Amino acid sequence: MTIRTTKRTRWATAVGATLALALGACGGDEPEQASTDDPIVVGISLPLTGDFSEPGKGVQRGYEAWAKITNDKGGLLGRQIELKVLDDQSNADRVVADYEQLIGSDQVDIVVGPFSTRLVVPAARVAEEYGMLFVEPAGAAAEVFQQGFKNLFYAAPAVASDHYNHLAEYLLALPAGQKPTTVAYAAMDDPFAQGTAYGLKAKLEAGGVRTVVDEVYPPNTTDFSSIAAKIATSKADMVVGGSQYQDGVNLIVALQQLNYQPKLAAFSTAPTSPEFAAAIGNKTEGILSPTGYTQDAPYESNKEFVEKYTAQFGSPPEEDEANAYTTGQVVAAAITAVGCAEQGDCQKKLVDWVRANKVETVVGPLSWDETGKPQGAHMIQQWVGGEIKIVLPADAKETDVVYPKPAW
Repeated sequence: MTIRTTKRTRWATAVGATLALALGACGGDEPEQASTDDPIVVGISLPLTGDFSEPGKGVQRGYEAWAKITNDKGGLLGRQIELKVLDDQSNADRVVADYEQLIGSDQVDIVVGPFSTRLVVPAARVAEEYGMLFVEPAGAAAEVFQQGFKNLFYAAPAVASDHYNHLAEYLLALPAGQKPTTVAYAAMDDPFAQGTAYGLKAKLEAGGVRTVVDEVYPPNTTDFSSIAAKIATSKADMVVGGSQYQDGVNLIVALQQLNYQPKLAAFSTAPTSPEFAAAIGNKTEGILSPTGYTQDAPYESNKEFVEKYTAQFGSPPEEDEANAYTTGQVVAAAITAVGCAEQGDCQKKLVDWVRANKVETVVGPLSWDETGKPQGAHMIQQWVGGEIKIVLPADAKETDVVYPKPAW
């Protein structure tokens, strides 16, 4: 793959043999198709620097893997895929400017979404104004689906508030003497991070589990000593972190330093990162996290994705990479079915096709309601024996839940 990087633009072009796909003829009034010599340019703005840079780079790798794997098979409609990636610096104003540039000035054929609900919502508004299909990998908070977007589709199994459904069901079904009675919550002031934590909070509170700490912190927080002290003092049976990556790591380290030992610890996003174990001193045993993806998923395209992603980047994909790849799969299915990939009337055809169809992906079959919300559920994974494994639901588990968790 050829990469050209500038201060705000990263081009990724995967070169493979061109293979024309057979398209059904529609007669003399068939619209003119783009030349197979012209690439399908896919515009993306990602947080490659700033607060969300760690997962943002994972999403970038997922998109790059999708482009390379697709191009190595001949591309789409006989055209190669070319990614044009801008760095929004984790800034909502910048992401708006980026998508305005990509769609209005650069005239890209397709756009896909950034990482983080904070960036997805303003980006989706731009895409909606231009009538562009907007499939996105990371805007899972409730507010995404309350904006009235007609062109947005979230490419993952479940929205943020439903990520912990299987864990809530498991905990509330435990015998009275075993289930946790008190929980401490600490969440980033971010719609996705809060959505995951507070989705679980609502379900546990409805089941009689008491909240003893409820802290919300700014995205740029680095010192978690005061929040960790409140949690440790509460002696909560369970701690839940509504985190991205670095904030989750910093909070866990602060809790370890205070020798706070909960019966259970659950954090969104952070535990799925390849760097997580080393970042917290390899004291991962028993930590839980929701996930919409596992490398061992039995879906047809997943084996190819894992093998080829690993060959491309030297390590297997995690959830952020898989969600970006899934976004590409949804877009590719629509382009292939509709037979076009450009701005204008084609975009409505793509939107209508996605809304009406189910798409097979590396995270399983996806379909959406009228708001773009996926109709599925997340699995729960846990660090067990030095590896992160699926523990819930029962029909997908790789091992049993470890509860209470060992000391960290």
